[in-house]
Amino acid sequence: MKGNSKDGLRVAGGVQKKTNRKDVNTGVSGLEFHKSKGQHILKNPLVVQSIVDKAGVKSTDVVLEIGPGTGNLTVKLLEKAKKVIAIELDPRMVLELQRRVQGTPYANNLQIIHGDFMRVDLPYFDLCVANIPYNISSPLTFKLLAHRPVFRAAVIMYQHEFAMRLVAKPGDQLYSRLAVNTQLLARVHHLLKVGRNNFRPPPKVDSSVVRIEPRHPPPPVNFLEWDGLVRLCFSRKNKTLGAIFRQANALQALEENYRTYQALQGAGGALGSANAAGIRNLGGDEAMDHDGDDADIDMDDNDDDAMTVDGDPSARSKGVGGRKGGGRVSPEFKELVLKVLTDNGMDTNRSSKMSQEEFLQLLALFNAAGIHFA
Repeated sequence: MKGNSKDGLRVAGGVQKKTNRKDVNTGVSGLEFHKSKGQHILKNPLVVQSIVDKAGVKSTDVVLEIGPGTGNLTVKLLEKAKKVIAIELDPRMVLELQRRVQGTPYANNLQIIHGDFMRVDLPYFDLCVANIPYNISSPLTFKLLAHRPVFRAAVIMYQHEFAMRLVAKPGDQLYSRLAVNTQLLARVHHLLKVGRNNFRPPPKVDSSVVRIEPRHPPPPVNFLEWDGLVRLCFSRKNKTLGAIFRQANALQALEENYRTYQALQGAGGALGSANAAGIRNLGGDEAMDHDGDDADIDMDDNDDDAMTVDGDPSARSKGVGGRKGGGRVSPEFKELVLKVLTDNGMDTNRSSKMSQEEFLQLLALFNAAGIHFA
């Protein structure tokens, strides 16, 4: 008798059916890991220990971990920290984490929050250390940066190319709106590249560990307005600012803001000031594909998926870069916009090569002329 059939392998007791579940992998704990949910468990203990060491965990620290999975990183953090707060969406992983620390000396030092990181209110923490689901890299980063009180640092595992975009400098090929927005709010350092075979199941891409240190105090900038400027500048990052600010849609939206601002000033009103809540609407133009894990990052400069902390696309910034204006542009206003650029020698600048200081200067010059971006 043949040992198989068209329906599957013949085994004792009957026929074992074939399965096409390519996104599922089983670990040593017997749990199935779903790649479609971004579940890639870091299995290499040397890499785990290196992350903990580079994080600089103190015995007095409250550490936030996002997506702890089966707890390989959690256990090492518990050995160093005063307390670990782990946020986990998968109830199976919550049970596995509880089982793993049960009976250990640090069992009482672990707090597990069962829920979606993007929807839970974050508690106080000193340090964030995490191997995150890559499909929420952008909104997760900006939710952390919006958190108050400001934490000391975050040491996070990202998809390698996303990490390189975070740390990119002016003139780099990967320099983008994501880098400009992140580096306005934090100092960002690449720490470690991690190959895909260090995970179970292995993702399709390599990973990198990045350290993010929020600037404290934060820069005195209206974040919604800052992002409106940067979004517009990076809509065509290799064009000159003179060419970008001659676009009809950009000028229409700017003039609409200009008229609104004048009306508010005339009525004794005031525009919003810089605050942590504004960070929630900062966008990144390298959003991951949210339909699957470890997707390639879209290289198109026009892809400006907004980073809203609640994941609601309707909450994206309504600044200049995110909408179209209406009506015709007055010649006087167009002349005013271009005069700001030419008088200050910035009309030939290109966003791909501009530093943080130059973007700040540009925003200040436009604001001084009564031109606003949110």
